[in-house]
Amino acid sequence: MFHKALIAALLISFCLFAGTASAAEESDAKLKQQLETILQEHPEVLMNVLRENSEELFLIMREGSQKAQRKAITTQWNADVDVPKTVNLKNRLVRGDADSPVTIVAFSDFTCPYCEQAAFTVNTILKHYGKTVRFVFKNFPLASHEHARTASEYFVAAAMQDKEKAWQLYDAIFANRSVLIADGEAFLKDTAATVGLDVKRLEADAKSTAVKTIIDEDIKEAQDFGFSGTPYFLVNNIVIRGALPFDLFSEAVDLALDHANKKK
Repeated sequence: MFHKALIAALLISFCLFAGTASAAEESDAKLKQQLETILQEHPEVLMNVLRENSEELFLIMREGSQKAQRKAITTQWNADVDVPKTVNLKNRLVRGDADSPVTIVAFSDFTCPYCEQAAFTVNTILKHYGKTVRFVFKNFPLASHEHARTASEYFVAAAMQDKEKAWQLYDAIFANRSVLIADGEAFLKDTAATVGLDVKRLEADAKSTAVKTIIDEDIKEAQDFGFSGTPYFLVNNIVIRGALPFDLFSEAVDLALDHANKKK
């Protein structure tokens, strides 16, 4: 019973140390050696220990994995921050102050559930940071997503007509993504009318060469960066992949802001 309890304690400790980025290598090696010796002498109790402590071990391993993943992400960000990223912002809609030290550029798809989640996070970021951050939405509609390209066409056309109403359309599309997927262009027309856009003009502009050029440029830019899938973000020079929670996304903003302030 003593050995069984000891093995359980060591297994849990080992998982905890293995998943903790700050654990010293020497302590980790010593713990591994102790665990290996005891398991060689008492292999018969290993499965019982795992079964009886499966929930605790799973939680520890998941926590350790999350910590390791978070460390890997932030390490990459620190490498990104000094590597300039050139983005074409000409004729693109900007939300926020033009003089903001941090620019968030989204490469996103209106029909993507992760993009919907990320859009909410970005809006929260903008409210939290105020004039410190501005936001640019770049269209990256995936060919496999029905209505994605059409939604981008309507958004870009709306920006040509009325910038503020275009952002209202943007918010409404993401807030009703499931309706867009179900109803397609009919939903876009109804929503455009609701926010006060000229729908007939919008329909014509959405199919114009000017709109097609902007969307094609955005897609090519995303591909040139090596982005696949959606969403991707640039926070100044920092590359963010996927829909991160607010606390982690804000770490990227803080890092970009700190770097921008040091360059002044």
